[in-house]
Amino acid sequence: MATVTALPLFHLYGDPPDDQAFDFIHVENIASRSSINEWLIRAHRHRNLFQILLIERGGGEMTHEATTIPFAAPAAILVPPTVAHGYRFRPDETDGWVVSFTEDVAAGLGERSGEPLKRLKALAAEPVIPLGDTTEIKRLSRLFADLHEESFLAREGYRLAMRGLMVLIAIEVARLAASRARTGVVTLAPADATVEALRRLVEEHFREQRLIGFYADKLAITPDRLNDHVKRASGVTAGHLIRQRVLTEAKRALVFTGQAINEIAFELGFADPSHFARFFRKQTGMTPQAFRERRGG
Repeated sequence: MATVTALPLFHLYGDPPDDQAFDFIHVENIASRSSINEWLIRAHRHRNLFQILLIERGGGEMTHEATTIPFAAPAAILVPPTVAHGYRFRPDETDGWVVSFTEDVAAGLGERSGEPLKRLKALAAEPVIPLGDTTEIKRLSRLFADLHEESFLAREGYRLAMRGLMVLIAIEVARLAASRARTGVVTLAPADATVEALRRLVEEHFREQRLIGFYADKLAITPDRLNDHVKRASGVTAGHLIRQRVLTEAKRALVFTGQAINEIAFELGFADPSHFARFFRKQTGMTPQAFRERRGG
C-alpha cells in the first residue's frame, strides 16, 4: 500500500470533519461516490459517524485498520466511528447502499430503540457480514431505498421517518447476523456498559495513560474489579484493551503515514524508541520496521 502523509479525518468522504453533527443521517448509492473516485475510497476515518454498507452487486476489498478484507455480494459492512477504513470496489459492477449516521438518531424513539445500534457495534469487530437469505436481503434493500426516498423528498415528518427506518435497518442487519451466530460464525451480544465506558476513556487518554489504575479511578472502581469485570464481559483484560488501542494507533501510523518510527514512538508517549520497538514486537512478533515493510509502506 502506498504511504501517504496522514490518515484523513472526514465527515462524509472528501468533506471536512463536522464535530457538531447531531441527529444526522445520510444515505446514498455506493456507485454515486465511488464511481467518480475510480472505484477507490482511500483509507480514512470518521470521528462521529457509524456506517452500514449493503453490497447488493459486485464486491472488492476493504482496508480495515492495517488489514485487507475481501468481500462479495450479498454482504453488509459495519464501520464504527474512528475506525480506519477504505474500499477498492470492482469497477462498474459494484452497487448497493451506504448509510452514515450519528449514534444519537435513535434517542427520540424510546429508551430501548438504541439497542440494535449497540448490537451492531459489538458485531463490527468483524466488519464484513456475508448475507444469504434472499427474502431478508430484499427487505433490507427496500428499507435502504425507503430511507433514500424520505431523504430526497423531505416530506412532512421525514426526519422522524428516517430515524425509524434507521432503527429498522439496524434491527434487520442484527437479525441477519444472528442467523450466522447460530452456526457459530458470529457472536451476537449486547455491548457491556462498563466496557464501553472504558473504551471511551481509553480513546481519550491512551497516548498518555497506560495504567489500569487511572481508568479505574475514572470509573470509580478498583483496578482488580475493573479487570475482572472486563474479562468476564469481553474475554480479555482491561490492560489488553489499553495495549490494543496503542497498538492500533501504532499500526495506523506505520501503514498510513510517512512518519519516522522514532516520531511515532514519541507521539504515542514512549520515552524511548527502543521501548516502543519492544512493545510492538511483544504484541505482534515483529519490529515496527518489518511491519511497515510487510504492509508495503
